[in-house]
Amino acid sequence: MTSNKDSKKPSFLGRLKKWFSKMPEQRAILMLAFVTGLCCGLAATLLNLSIHFVQWVLVGWFKTSSSSFLYLIYPGVGMLIAYLIVKYVVRDNISHGVTKVLLAISKDESKIKGHNMWSSMVTSAITIGFGGSVGAEAPIVYTGAAIGSNIGRKLGMSYKNMTLLLGCGAAGAIAGIFKAPMAGVLFTLEILLFNLSMTSILPLVLSSVTATTVTYLLMGDAVALDNTLTPFNLGNIPYYIIFGIICGFASLYFTRTTLMAEDRLKKILNPFKRWILCAISLGVMIFLFPPLYGEGYGCLTDLLNDNDLHSVGNSIFSSLFNYPWTLPLFFLLVFLVKVFSMTCTNSGGGVGGTFGPTLFMGGILGFVIARSTNLLGLSLPETNFVLVGMAGLMAGVMQAPMTAIFLIAEITGGYTLLMPLIITSAISYATIRIFEPYSIYTKRIAKQGNLLTHDSDQAVLTLLKISDLVETNFTSIKSSETLGSFINVIAHSTRDIYPVLSDEGYLTGIVFLRDVKQDMFNRDKYDRPIEDYMIISYNKVQVTDKMDLVMKKFEKTGLWNLPVVDDKGRYVGFVSKSNIFSAYRERLQQVSHD
Repeated sequence: MTSNKDSKKPSFLGRLKKWFSKMPEQRAILMLAFVTGLCCGLAATLLNLSIHFVQWVLVGWFKTSSSSFLYLIYPGVGMLIAYLIVKYVVRDNISHGVTKVLLAISKDESKIKGHNMWSSMVTSAITIGFGGSVGAEAPIVYTGAAIGSNIGRKLGMSYKNMTLLLGCGAAGAIAGIFKAPMAGVLFTLEILLFNLSMTSILPLVLSSVTATTVTYLLMGDAVALDNTLTPFNLGNIPYYIIFGIICGFASLYFTRTTLMAEDRLKKILNPFKRWILCAISLGVMIFLFPPLYGEGYGCLTDLLNDNDLHSVGNSIFSSLFNYPWTLPLFFLLVFLVKVFSMTCTNSGGGVGGTFGPTLFMGGILGFVIARSTNLLGLSLPETNFVLVGMAGLMAGVMQAPMTAIFLIAEITGGYTLLMPLIITSAISYATIRIFEPYSIYTKRIAKQGNLLTHDSDQAVLTLLKISDLVETNFTSIKSSETLGSFINVIAHSTRDIYPVLSDEGYLTGIVFLRDVKQDMFNRDKYDRPIEDYMIISYNKVQVTDKMDLVMKKFEKTGLWNLPVVDDKGRYVGFVSKSNIFSAYRERLQQVSHD
């Protein structure tokens, strides 16, 4: 008789995995890309609505909202709430979302923890809703990538396909939050995925278009930033070229100042002391410069519609704005200080990204340059420079010019300015590359050796880990042994290399079988210490070494096997060239999208 346990039907997930396994791979990926895009569109809409809901709850009851002192207190409170949620509920580091996605691809087999499908959304909605001076884009990218990654993982997808679904999630997230499908695809291609074929682009497009459609249906079809642009004037090309160079240097300021400020604040080890310092600093900055409150898109919209005086908010400097040069000077200070308000928000416990601040600072810079130039007697379209500045700074900070060009065109409907967008973005990108080879997302992980590049060979080496390739079937001997006792070890070993260890397990040297052959059959030498045959000066590999460094050691020594030790110098095993080559070929097949 069959028991109930034996007749139990497979789970829904099990049936789903079996169904997808029987389906042609390309069709399965397209279906999952559609599902991923659908989820990302809903997530982007939910995040937008959550931010606006929190803001409505906090300031909707103000009679004179712009003059309330609570604007100075709210950001710090939001940072504290977000920090407490991360520390006691999430219990994981979820800051720097785009960088975390890059690390997941290079170090964690494209696996992202399940909580990231909601944790970044909740904490960033609170941070930004309370007025934190950051953007929602990096958290939604992390959320979208987590959605794609977890769909792939639950269905038992390979690394290649799970990485592709992760990219579909990121593309759908950007497309959904901005209603910009082309920008979503380009963001993934330029910043996240390192090795895609043309056939792999189709799932990205499908995910982006699906997410955008969902957002349009739920949020309406208006562009993200309303504007009144002036038609492109061919005679302004020289000014856009100069502006591109300025954006390149401004991007360098943004990147290096942000990383420097973050490093300084990290040295305050007590999180509550750091929160107090960041909350007070942010409150003071917002008090002096109201446009720093929140994402700043309201200020950008005012500048894009020639409402420059309204864009400053309830500033204590309002009485000075009758003087022509006061306004560009005010916004120049806003530009310079925004980096610090953003860093204080993130370092103080808030969760948000640099994506939004990049667009904000680019728009501010465009206004400052155009207004200052006009005050000197020229006539430049200020709204156009606001828009082009957003693309110029984004192209430099993120080192993604194509994403910058099409994102700004899509979120503003400014395709009539495609020419200046291309000129300024390309020159900004070229300028910063002279001084800084990495974007703000990749600079730190490049230093750690964990950055995947579009060079397939280098990308595969980055993915390989020494810990996965260590061979442990080498027979070790003690440094106190003699040749006679070593003969018995040889009799039971299939290797010709023998690590010599101290009593504590530290590697003291290597003995090659070839070096003892001449004395193996001479019993008169059996009392000779094994140390007489040992090679002491021998290149070792740390178990944490990057693969490109290991390959350099192989090349330098000309050897086929190298011993591996841990961070304390204790023996772990050996790594061989042949094992690395086999793993390289296998990994190359996994990452190839052809």
